[in-house]
Amino acid sequence: MTIAVCPGSFDPLTLGHVDVVRRARTLFDEVIVGVARNSSKTALLDVATRVALARAALADDEGVRVEVVDGLLADFVRDSGADALVKGLRGGADFDAELPMALMNRHLTGVETVFVVADPGLAHIASSLVKDVARFGGPIDDLVPDGVAVAVREALGGSAR
Repeated sequence: MTIAVCPGSFDPLTLGHVDVVRRARTLFDEVIVGVARNSSKTALLDVATRVALARAALADDEGVRVEVVDGLLADFVRDSGADALVKGLRGGADFDAELPMALMNRHLTGVETVFVVADPGLAHIASSLVKDVARFGGPIDDLVPDGVAVAVREALGGSAR
């Protein structure tokens, strides 16, 4: 059985994230969505909310589970018995940001990172952009799975449509 970890902060989870997880599932027997805390960012949604939203969005996807990455990703990967990490790439800037992390994770665990290229129809969706649009009252429902837009609006004090 092959296991992949698809890590991220998922703040918030987007349709692009869901697409990458589902496509990764076609490559691996099991995909663990690892919801992590990003020490360089201040999260809009707390970890419990992000996990709950991811579990709801992926509830019908066999072979996919959602867990909290509490600490170093390398430790989570090792403890999970994962064969690979999976990361989505929207463009060259994503590759430039992900490459050093992939190399460090391989150094720490021996586990390779597999890059899944974003669906062109979803490549413009980034969590940071979703939050920016929502902060200014723009519509985000078509960028995120069901329930996520409501959670984002609530976290922003109801300012998003």
